[in-house]
Amino acid sequence: MKIEQIHHVAYRCRNAKETVEFYRDVLGMDFLMAMAEDKAPSTKAPDPYMHVFLDAGNGNILAFFELPNSPPMSRDPNTPEWVQHIAFRVKDRAGMVEAKARAEARGCAVVGPTDHGVFESVYFFDPSGNRLEVTHWTAEPGQLDRLKKLAPDMLEEWDRTKKPPRQAAWVHEQEFA
Repeated sequence: MKIEQIHHVAYRCRNAKETVEFYRDVLGMDFLMAMAEDKAPSTKAPDPYMHVFLDAGNGNILAFFELPNSPPMSRDPNTPEWVQHIAFRVKDRAGMVEAKARAEARGCAVVGPTDHGVFESVYFFDPSGNRLEVTHWTAEPGQLDRLKKLAPDMLEEWDRTKKPPRQAAWVHEQEFA
């Protein structure tokens, strides 16, 4: 068996309508469909929901559940808010700058552009508090292949020491120089 692609990724939202409008207006996603039931199809647990699906491009689908009878949303207090996020790739810097402007026009505080050495990103939160990243590749020829070759050794070193391996430090050397 080989996975072909991610069918969809689902998150929770506070308000399905607000969420669809945000992703449509800020990120240009099409609203594909909605499903709603009084119980969860997989577990049969009684829990009314609205499940919305958005087109994230190239066959990728982003979905959200609004769960009005569940406790209010919260995030894992033991995980820094910068860790969990959804990253969307755009074609180029112009697309990233446009997303930044649209997010700011909706009142979002935007962090960045941030140069990661092989890609550049901006960050902001959706109305439900999900952190989003809009990014574009800046890698020069050969850089991604080099990183792929380094990855297994870096992972092994990390697993042994729990200290950041330095094999790929060259990615950020200019940023911190």
